[in-house]
Amino acid sequence: MNLSEPISSLPRTSSVTIKKFQSLEINTYLDLINYFPFRYEDYSIVSKINRLQPGETVTVEGVISQSKYQITRTGLKIQVFKLDDGTGEIELGFYNQPYLLRLLKKGMNISAAGIIEQYGKKLSIKPKEYEVNGKRVHTARIIPIYPEKKGLSSRTIREKMMFIESFPEEIFPEKIILFNNLMGEPTAYQQIHFPDSLESEKKARERLAFDELFTIQLSSRLVKKEWEKEKVTNKFILTGKNEKLINKFIESLPFKLTKAQHRVWKEISSDLKKDNPMNRFLQGEVGSGKTVVAALTCYLAYLNGYRSLLMAPTEILATQHYQTLVKLFKKFPVKIGLQTGSQKINGNDIVVGTHALVSKKFKLEKVGLVIVDEQHRFGVAQRAELKNKGITPHLLSMTATPIPRTVALTLYGELDLSIIDEMPPGRKRVKTFYVSKEKRQAGYQWMRSEILNHQSQIFIVCPLIEESEIETMKSVKAAKAEYENLKKIFPDFKIGLLHGKIKGKEKNKIMEDFNNRKTDILVATPVVEVGVDIPNATIMLIEGAERFGLAQLHQLRGRVGRGDKQSYCFLFSETDSLPVIERLRFFSQTSDGNKLAEEDLKIRGPGDIYGMKQHGFIELKIASFGDYALIDKTKKAVGYFDSHFSITNYRLLKKKVDNYQKGIVARD
Repeated sequence: MNLSEPISSLPRTSSVTIKKFQSLEINTYLDLINYFPFRYEDYSIVSKINRLQPGETVTVEGVISQSKYQITRTGLKIQVFKLDDGTGEIELGFYNQPYLLRLLKKGMNISAAGIIEQYGKKLSIKPKEYEVNGKRVHTARIIPIYPEKKGLSSRTIREKMMFIESFPEEIFPEKIILFNNLMGEPTAYQQIHFPDSLESEKKARERLAFDELFTIQLSSRLVKKEWEKEKVTNKFILTGKNEKLINKFIESLPFKLTKAQHRVWKEISSDLKKDNPMNRFLQGEVGSGKTVVAALTCYLAYLNGYRSLLMAPTEILATQHYQTLVKLFKKFPVKIGLQTGSQKINGNDIVVGTHALVSKKFKLEKVGLVIVDEQHRFGVAQRAELKNKGITPHLLSMTATPIPRTVALTLYGELDLSIIDEMPPGRKRVKTFYVSKEKRQAGYQWMRSEILNHQSQIFIVCPLIEESEIETMKSVKAAKAEYENLKKIFPDFKIGLLHGKIKGKEKNKIMEDFNNRKTDILVATPVVEVGVDIPNATIMLIEGAERFGLAQLHQLRGRVGRGDKQSYCFLFSETDSLPVIERLRFFSQTSDGNKLAEEDLKIRGPGDIYGMKQHGFIELKIASFGDYALIDKTKKAVGYFDSHFSITNYRLLKKKVDNYQKGIVARD
């Protein structure tokens, strides 16, 4: 069997099922075996009926001796079968599955797995799984439970996995396998889907997680090596006249740079003097002053005769950056332009816009610097686009998303990391409170008094209804419903509504009205909140706070507290779940973004913390960003491999890295 064969060649599989697999981007057999279970049910104990005990989870095997149809007093339809294994009989009860009476006939050999229950003196089993003729795919073993998406059940996925007859070859040299005590790769694939024991499943998961983290880090190292071969058209000169003008710009700022900003600027300016293009990742809390550092970098490019592009993921954020830069360069002859779908303002020294700036339509000349905000991976495809235009610029990527340092170094090994770990002096901590449903009305009354007495402005953020990076109409309807509800609660205040489906010009008008205090309350979905900067907004109310991760709550909270007034964040929740309440209270007491990100990893596990919500983050299939020990192991293994082997000639591993990088290109 060739693992690159299309999934459409799966035996005994309908075209409907094939399409379901393809909608999950499972297009080949290799894709299929890389669709991993997230938990298991242990049905490996096969017991004789006369030895069964209540409460056991077992598999029973035997012959159907009787079948009947029952309706309970409440109208529940039950299909009842008696199973005889020669030592005794036991009843199997299926609920609302009438087709089973046609499928399971008297005299058939079947096996059923589930928990043994006792009613009076009789034992019965409510099967969680069953199968005919003792195939032992769904019973009599440890069975995998898969993420059930696009209408695919774990049962269907298990059946299709059984058709896989071969597994990927080993990709690592024996020394790495022995040193890290790893299971062989072919065995790991077999054991992750159909483990002989829970211990072997654990070893298989560790091996495949090792592969995933190793591939990410090796890929980053290869990208960095290629980047280091590049040469910039001209080095930037900082000395002499340029240094004096940079210092003059710093002195013109309405605030003093923090020590952290000075440190980061030193790291960036050092990069800009080199022959190789800068490839730096700048991380800092909301409000820590990343944009000022970006402005300094743009100014140095300008002084050296080069243009800068500043790209943001949304028009709102692009407009926000444009307005900030206009203020910062008010006394300097730097021409700033804005290029979005709905706005075009001429100015060619610094051009601000969305990622359309690197498209084929936009003419690029003398670009010496590209700054990318909140797209965490300016990818291979985008860099290639610039290179095709004859441009090899310096690159600065920025994010306000809290990322633990170890995770950042793993995800972005091709980038040099800078962190602004200090907030401007005098910035007041945003007071944060968890609000239970019983105190909701009191919260509204307090906000009313803040608007009346202090002319405060309020953000109210509604959660996305569905776990999706793309805002759905269902989410928009929920925001609209909350908007209508709030108009009843605050009839004497002006309320605005902002969501991702609103057109650019209208969106800008809504933000302008809010910024000019024509609106008291702005209801928004989280898709459009990134980059909104309204100094007079002092209250952030987050509806359905339990739906957000801690890192995202922290980003939302960062939208207030931008001015000199005391600001507040309220977490509204309808839940009674104690773990959720404790998590929200932990958030209320913690203002350090990295601590919150670390806690998110502990609480939410290896899921999509950096996948669904933040564009450009990598979604891990099986590894965990929280597994720091394994991250360290793979980092050392990459170092060893790079030192002792020719990466480009190592066929299997190179193919795996290439496939990984293709995935990044596709997402870019």
